[in-house]
Amino acid sequence: MHKVELTCTCCPLGCLLTATLENNQVITVTGNSCKIGLEYAKEECSHPTRLLTSTIPVINGILPRVAVKTAKPIPKEMIMPCMEAIKKLKVRAPINLGDIICKDLAHTGISLIATQSILKTP
Repeated sequence: MHKVELTCTCCPLGCLLTATLENNQVITVTGNSCKIGLEYAKEECSHPTRLLTSTIPVINGILPRVAVKTAKPIPKEMIMPCMEAIKKLKVRAPINLGDIICKDLAHTGISLIATQSILKTP
């Protein structure tokens, strides 16, 4: 049995959680102020995920890069493969907020979307 200390990121309270694990299974969670913290600790200890944000180059845009993010959190172990895939991308202006830049980023089944609009250079 071992303990993992976490800070819950689900709300501004930032509860300090302690999860007790046995055979990689969460047995208990303490320190949470609500049920959300309990679920966060279970997820973080068993299958951690992250929302990935980055930028990619824009061709013929009024700005040189566009901000992007994954549509959903990706498995933590896929961060580097996704960043490698992002490095290979370029888009052509105009780009609209919410445009899908890549439908299946690094074979995760998760889309990469634009988080800003970029106009084409005049």
